[in-house]
Amino acid sequence: MPAVLGQRPAPTASGPRPTPKRRTRVLALPEARWALAALVLFLTALPLDLLGAPARLWAPLYAAVYITGGWEPGREGLKALKDKTLDVDLLMVVAALGAAAIGQVLDGALLIVIFATSGALEAFATARTADSVRGLLDLAPATATRLRPGGGEEDVPADTLTVEDVILVRPGERVGADGQVLEGTSDVDQATITGEPLPVAKQAGDEVFAGTVNGTGALRVRVERDPADSVIARIVKMVEEASETKAPTQLFIEKVEQRYSIGMVVATLAVFAIPLAFGDELQSALLRAMTFMIVASPCAVVLSTMPPLLSAIANAGRHGVLAKSAVVMERLGQVDTVALDKTGTLTEGTPRVTDIRPELASALDEDALLALAAAAEHPSEHPLARAVVQAARERGLALDEAAGFTSTPGAGVTATVAGRTVQVGSPARLTSTDGPEMGDVVRALEDDGHTAVLVLCDGAPAGVLGIADRLRPDAKATVAALTGLTGRPPVLLTGDNERAARRLAAEVGITDVRAGLLPQDKVAAVQAWEAEGRRVLVVGDGVNDAPALAAAHTGIAMGKAGSDLALETADAVVVRDELATIPAIVGLSRRARRLVAQNLVIAGIFITALVAWDLVATLPLPLGVAGHEGSTVLVGLNGLRLLRESAWTNSLGNRAA
Repeated sequence: MPAVLGQRPAPTASGPRPTPKRRTRVLALPEARWALAALVLFLTALPLDLLGAPARLWAPLYAAVYITGGWEPGREGLKALKDKTLDVDLLMVVAALGAAAIGQVLDGALLIVIFATSGALEAFATARTADSVRGLLDLAPATATRLRPGGGEEDVPADTLTVEDVILVRPGERVGADGQVLEGTSDVDQATITGEPLPVAKQAGDEVFAGTVNGTGALRVRVERDPADSVIARIVKMVEEASETKAPTQLFIEKVEQRYSIGMVVATLAVFAIPLAFGDELQSALLRAMTFMIVASPCAVVLSTMPPLLSAIANAGRHGVLAKSAVVMERLGQVDTVALDKTGTLTEGTPRVTDIRPELASALDEDALLALAAAAEHPSEHPLARAVVQAARERGLALDEAAGFTSTPGAGVTATVAGRTVQVGSPARLTSTDGPEMGDVVRALEDDGHTAVLVLCDGAPAGVLGIADRLRPDAKATVAALTGLTGRPPVLLTGDNERAARRLAAEVGITDVRAGLLPQDKVAAVQAWEAEGRRVLVVGDGVNDAPALAAAHTGIAMGKAGSDLALETADAVVVRDELATIPAIVGLSRRARRLVAQNLVIAGIFITALVAWDLVATLPLPLGVAGHEGSTVLVGLNGLRLLRESAWTNSLGNRAA
């Protein structure tokens, strides 16, 4: 049933209003406070050290860096030891202390700061996602108007409603529970649940969802689901479960950290103990062991991974794509299946007038028909009304003032324009003397996935307007680029109707269309692909996309029209709303992964050579430090190549590479 026109008022004083969003501030997290303290202390000590100030001035500051930035990872590492595991955080703390023990205090402090900052960013991202999931519950109203069986009404907490209760939903209010309309006609904005760009006409027998916004008509709704099992509550649960159970894809170094950490500790102890057992002096054995720890420490390996990925993040950020972590940037290059939402992703998410069909007998041309409809619609706040008025403005049409404006839920609007009675609304609801010509036009538009709006002038048909969500200009090219990258065309997952979805899919070259999906249906599709071993990238923008974004291998949200939940749940955000940047960042991620592999080879060669030198002969400590730092600088500079503008333009121009 097509959506119809009608005025949408602001929420009334009696209607529930969402509570303010709860946001975790960065410094509210202890990890962030400790990391900031370590960074400030380090930046204070560094110039004093480099400028040759007395050690009594900078040494205590470095010591404070070790304490503030290293105590928490050290504590967590010791806890892990109780479970008979050795993680890289503890190894880094030990390596930093080892560096300080042989005079490399600056290197150790820098290592501590890097790890403390990384931990703080991870904690902040986790907290913000949790905030958004909790904030989603604010979409459902806190109270509802329940009708008593014997007559009268009462305001009750929405979470106390039970199945078979009957509630009254006034104009502008949010629906208090999932249920079925018993009486009344209205248009309901349910974009948060289905993603449909336009309000949907509701009448007796239709289903409504908790948290959706009622239009201009009053509805009596019978509750058919417990509030704890409503669609909006299930979205919250699905996002939480997907975020918790989604298997983390770790960086390469993290995949081998356990074995490497154990091997390094054992080897360091052996390098110290064996020469000592054969009569070597304590100082000499300790110096050799500390030199070994320095040259064998995975600093170059860590930097092999991070600079390419961080450079790719920075480059993508300059071009309007925010990847939330290095892990996300790595994961983007692994995707082999792409699922796209329709409204707000492939389309702009805003209805626009696409067709103007005057009735031949009316003697009106396109501009005159549009001007009449826009004048009548001007007082309305309905999305379809705004589309009609905007189309008239774009054509520079002068609008006469409308008098006697009325809005009828489920039918449309009526107004007097230039002495003529103009009605604009649903062809199925407006009575007229329209003949077969207008009926054919309406059917043709609706078959093509448009919303048809009938215009009557003094009761006679004046013409029909076709309204649809406009395709993004770069949608077709983006679909082609993603097909080239993954080897298979993207899939369209949408809550919109089948007809509109297939029409749009045909325009952009998508053949696999899944329409009329609720959030749990999108998640089921993603999980089915993941079970087949695919790595799925989901691109969406609405609350209804959030569970699928969380469940997917990687999720990208469109930033301009994206809901807070989608933006926080997604792994990356297209800030400027340019769809073409999605294949570009996937291509950039693949280039970053290739650079990571190059760097790991370089780091491995240096570490192997220095360790062999230290074990077979006597590696001078300054030379060992120089070799270690040199390899670290080399792989770091190699990774920074992705900061260049050419790295992004090459990803745009050769996305399938």
